[in-house]
Amino acid sequence: MKRGAFITFEGCEGSGKSTQIRLLSERLKREGISHIVTREPGGSDIAEQIRAIILSGKNTAMCDECEALLYAAARAQHLRERVQPELERGTLVLCDRFVDSSLAYQGYARGLGMKFIEEINAFALRDFRPDLTLFLNISPKSAFERKHGADENDRMEQLGLNFHSRVYEGYLKLAESYPERIVKVDCSGTKWDTAGNIYDILKNRKIIN
Repeated sequence: MKRGAFITFEGCEGSGKSTQIRLLSERLKREGISHIVTREPGGSDIAEQIRAIILSGKNTAMCDECEALLYAAARAQHLRERVQPELERGTLVLCDRFVDSSLAYQGYARGLGMKFIEEINAFALRDFRPDLTLFLNISPKSAFERKHGADENDRMEQLGLNFHSRVYEGYLKLAESYPERIVKVDCSGTKWDTAGNIYDILKNRKIIN
């Protein structure tokens, strides 16, 4: 059986990842294409519990290293429990965030370094590199304006525009480093325009027929 394709969606807070994954999933369902939608951190029961710890607005004392390690732990569980079985069944896996988020947020914006993030994720990743990563290319300033500010209950969104601007810089550097895998998606139009761009990318890459 042919292995499924692993597609990850990346972007700053408010970039529209969840919306675009939903729109793509709805179109794939209409066309009868087998797929699942999942997310990081989360995607499985244990990983969702770790997600709650990471994002809780109460956990302001969490150190950067702890944060990065919790993301890696959730990723290991998610990959083994959810992603691997689906890929082996030949399913198309659409994932809201993956290791590039850790590289951009903790490695670059937090200043922990890309090497540190790569090392703590090495065991979890193994053969689970994305076949394609769609980076929704919109600046944090524009994204927050579009969603009318940060979520007061989300610890990551509350980190401020300067932090999220560094995250955006980190993503741009990753896109430069991995141009074959990471595709920058123009988000300047409507959500429907963006959805059309994403669908065309998948068609051109022959991920869908």
